[in-house]
Amino acid sequence: MNLRHFLAILAAQTALLLGLIAQQELRLSSGTTVLLETAPVDPRDLLRGDYVILNYKISNLRTDLWDTMPQGNMPGLTVYVSLEKRGQFHEAVQLSTQRPAHQPHRVVLQGQIHDLWNASVRVRYGLERYFVKEGTGNPRGKLTVEAAVAADGKPLIKHVFLDGKPYAEAMRLQGKR
Repeated sequence: MNLRHFLAILAAQTALLLGLIAQQELRLSSGTTVLLETAPVDPRDLLRGDYVILNYKISNLRTDLWDTMPQGNMPGLTVYVSLEKRGQFHEAVQLSTQRPAHQPHRVVLQGQIHDLWNASVRVRYGLERYFVKEGTGNPRGKLTVEAAVAADGKPLIKHVFLDGKPYAEAMRLQGKR
């Protein structure tokens, strides 16, 4: 392989990586911001370190939120959850297998059905893990998440707060007690 081919391959790989980064940054900067309530679980991954599993109130939805409940095997099914701001947080108000028409007072989040239990649907959004500095994966307090939701409904975590303070700062303060 000559130098020209090597440089072309290197340029293509670099462009691909920069494109992936730009896509995520665009989602963070231009997405609609929502504030979500959570309930943490404390795991540890030996290969990746400490992280917090975030269990959202909008992850366990009542089946009466379906506009039309689908039939058949549902785990893995892509769904759209319409959120409305109620008080401080956004809450689920509708569940659909089709992306709903745009409504100015609603934000639509894309997720996948994880399972169905009695009259409850468990939905995952890709926001369930938040990696943290080693030794800080066991928070004591109330966690909230600020997420950016892109136009296609895919969310990204912008900030995690512990008792209203940025996560790293709050964990630093907890360590000084």
